[in-house]
Amino acid sequence: MTGNGIPHSVLFCCDHNAIRSPMAEGMMKKYYGRRAYVQSAGVHNDLEIDGFAIAVSEEIGVELSNHRSRSFEEMQDWGDDLGGFDLVIALSPASQRQALELTRLYHLDVEYWPIMDPTGMGETRDAKLEMYRQTRDQIRKRMIERFGPPTEGQGRV
Repeated sequence: MTGNGIPHSVLFCCDHNAIRSPMAEGMMKKYYGRRAYVQSAGVHNDLEIDGFAIAVSEEIGVELSNHRSRSFEEMQDWGDDLGGFDLVIALSPASQRQALELTRLYHLDVEYWPIMDPTGMGETRDAKLEMYRQTRDQIRKRMIERFGPPTEGQGRV
């Protein structure tokens, strides 16, 4: 199933904007460059960007260490209106519910990608990194299926 082009603006969301949605935002920017305005948000903003997410993203050339987590509410406070996005991609059930609730007044698409939450999985550092890599690779696979092959700065795909 190949994607139907790249929308002008995409919002990725998950529970805390600390692992899945920042990874997706970083990959989208790396793979498709400036073809789309890309942001991410979480249902809650109670966690900083996750160190394992930073590590496994760096492996594919995606820089996340400067990411600042934010909630839907903060996003709107900062002037990023949900109605301004062409597509919202939810990476967790809670974020899908929130996105559907917040966008019911707008005419925009909300897609749900069931991406594994690696939090708390794996006993050792290596085992944890492996779980985060699986999450990263799930996002990358869905992204390429949806939007087509990367067009800029692909790195290893």
